[in-house]
Amino acid sequence: MCRMDARSGSLLCALAVCATLVAGVPLRAQQATPPAPRPRPLPQVDTNAINADIKGAAEFQARVRSELDSVKGDRARFNQLLVDTTTRLRTVEQKITELEGRIATLDTNAAEIRTSLLKRRDVLADVLGALVRMGRNPPPALLMRPDDALDAVRSAILLGALLPEMRVEAETLAADLADLSRLRGDLSKARDQLAELRTSMEEDRRRLTAYVDERQRRVAEDNKELPQEKAQAEAVAKSTGDVHDLVTRLESEVAPAAKAASEAAKPAPPAKTEVAALNPARIAPARPFAEAKGLLPLPVAGVRLKDFGASDGLGGTDKGITFATRAGAPVAAPADGWVVYAGPFRSYGQLLIINAGGGYHILLAGMERITVELGQFVLAGEPVAVMGSVSRATPGGTASGQPQLYVEFRKDGISIDPAPWWAATDSQKVRG
Repeated sequence: MCRMDARSGSLLCALAVCATLVAGVPLRAQQATPPAPRPRPLPQVDTNAINADIKGAAEFQARVRSELDSVKGDRARFNQLLVDTTTRLRTVEQKITELEGRIATLDTNAAEIRTSLLKRRDVLADVLGALVRMGRNPPPALLMRPDDALDAVRSAILLGALLPEMRVEAETLAADLADLSRLRGDLSKARDQLAELRTSMEEDRRRLTAYVDERQRRVAEDNKELPQEKAQAEAVAKSTGDVHDLVTRLESEVAPAAKAASEAAKPAPPAKTEVAALNPARIAPARPFAEAKGLLPLPVAGVRLKDFGASDGLGGTDKGITFATRAGAPVAAPADGWVVYAGPFRSYGQLLIINAGGGYHILLAGMERITVELGQFVLAGEPVAVMGSVSRATPGGTASGQPQLYVEFRKDGISIDPAPWWAATDSQKVRG
């Protein structure tokens, strides 16, 4: 395009590419009046896509029904299905959270590079314009008009003064553009992966909802007195001032809670093997709660916001821990145990209390909906509740629109630090 040495020609090409990519629009010397925008056509209904979605939903429901039929009458397999699906869903949600954080970092880095490039756009355009004029109108060897000579001299002066600086600038721009191109590629891959994970998450959420509905249908069939017992428990809760008194009254006045307390008071039967102890058909804890330290799974995929013993902002300390979760996230039971309360209670909002035996109780609050019933025995990792889309009032909650789960461990009515009970891998994830 211009008559100059190969090195200068390479610089000109680099500058031209940089200028075009940085601005995202033609250079000022090449800009034209943009055409008037055309009216956007009305979107057309894609009946094929709608029919495909309907067919896909029907096929999914058929698969879920087939899965439920395959474990019909087999309590162990059904419980394992519930636990496995909840665990898989929690893993996917954790991956999504981590990937969203990575995408946010990539977006920030790309925005910083774009801003840096745009700040140098005008200088680059001016110099490139001079180079283009030099290339298209080189000075004649012998005969030239005064105006041509003056323009050539001015361009030569400009080129000679700025070429070394622009060479460094071009190299910097080339490196920035290479980084920007790499970041765009990484972002594209990350977003594709995120879309796949979200699809998997939504499918497993629908699957888990169907499983839980089936489980609760069976529970209701086995206990016809459940509505009256639940109403009695909620009446007790309304007339009780604190959690300790609530548990004491429930386990003495409400039949399912009293039965759960009686079962929880029995020593955990010794198992011949670890596999036998973790039989998903069990109706009692696999091991004493005190011996489960370092083994319990976290109840939800999320980020720890507040720890046990942290300041509550009111002159006291938090008696539990608080997790920030995804909207609609499933909540799993941290340990085997019996449900002694499931309903609203004062500042806790929706409160779930699990008697884990040995004088230990687990409190969960902040959920939108509890999916287990009074007196029900649940396994560690089994779904027991669902988070909402916004933060709800909890004792350890903070001002945030993000859903928050509050978890409290109690021994003989006194709050204790749950940190030693979490499995190491889960605890490390939360700290990260």
